[in-house]
Amino acid sequence: MSISIPDLVTVRARHPEAIAEAAARRVRRPLLGDSGRLMIVAADHPARGALGVGDRRTAMANRADLLERLCVALSRPGVDGVLATADILEDLLLLGVLDGKVVMGSMNRGGLSGAAFEMDDRFTGHRAEDIERLRFDAGKLLLRIDYDDPGSLTTLESTARAIDDMAARRLPLFVEPFISRRVDGTVRNDLSAEAVTRSIAISSGLGGTSAYTWLKLPVTADPDDMAEVMETSTLPAVLLGGEVGDDQEGAYEKWRKALRLPTVQGLVVGRSLLYPADGGVEAAVDTAVGLL
Repeated sequence: MSISIPDLVTVRARHPEAIAEAAARRVRRPLLGDSGRLMIVAADHPARGALGVGDRRTAMANRADLLERLCVALSRPGVDGVLATADILEDLLLLGVLDGKVVMGSMNRGGLSGAAFEMDDRFTGHRAEDIERLRFDAGKLLLRIDYDDPGSLTTLESTARAIDDMAARRLPLFVEPFISRRVDGTVRNDLSAEAVTRSIAISSGLGGTSAYTWLKLPVTADPDDMAEVMETSTLPAVLLGGEVGDDQEGAYEKWRKALRLPTVQGLVVGRSLLYPADGGVEAAVDTAVGLL
C-alpha cells in the first residue's frame, strides 16, 4: 500500500473526528479465530524511545516507512492483528487496514529506554477506557521488575490496577513480565529459567481477578527449559519475538519448539518481522505465520 503522510496530516489537522469515526465503523472479530492461534505484529517501540533495529539506531523513526511495513505485514495471510500506541493505531485506522484485525493498545510507555526512571514505567499510553471507547480488542503492558529499584513497586501497583480496569470491561490484557537489573547503567532482562519462572508467578497473581489476563513471554536463554517454565501458570500465553540478531533461523526454531507447549497460543513479534536482517517483510511474516 502506498502511504501518504501528507494525506494523514491533512485529515488529522482538518478532521480529527475522523479517527473516532473510523474506530466506530471498524469491523471487529473475536480475539481467537478458527485456528485458535494468534499472530500479532508489534510496533509500540517508538513511544518508549526505542527506535533501533540491530545497528540502525533510528530505523523505526521514519513513520511513513514504518506504516508501509505494517500495512504489508497486516495484508499477509495468517496475521491476526497489531499491537501499537495510539498514534500508530490511529494512522492505521485512517488508512483503513484494521478491519477484521485484532487491535491491541499499548498502555505503559513511560519507562523511556535509557532513562534514570526507566523502571518506574508509568502508564502514559492507552487507558482501559480508551481501549473500550475506541472499540479495540485488548491491551498490553510491560512489567519489568528490578529488586534493587523502588520504581518497580510503582509499576507493579499500576499494573494490578490496569488488570482490574480491563477485567471490569471484560477486555483481555497481555502482561509482558521480566526480572530485570541494571548492568553498567543499562537495563538488562534476565532470560534464565529461574527468572522467567519468577516473573510468571508474580504477574499471574496481580489484580483482583486473572480472568482476562494473558502473558506475553520470552523464550528462555536455554529453550529446553521452556516446558518446565510454562508449568508455572495456567494463564494463556503468547511468545514475544524481540530482536533475533544474525541467527534468524535459530530464533524461528526456538519459537517453533515453544509453540508446541499447551499454554502457548501464538506469537507477538515486532522488529524482527518489520525490519528483517535478510529478505523482505513478506517473507519474514510468512515464515513466522508458518510456525503456527
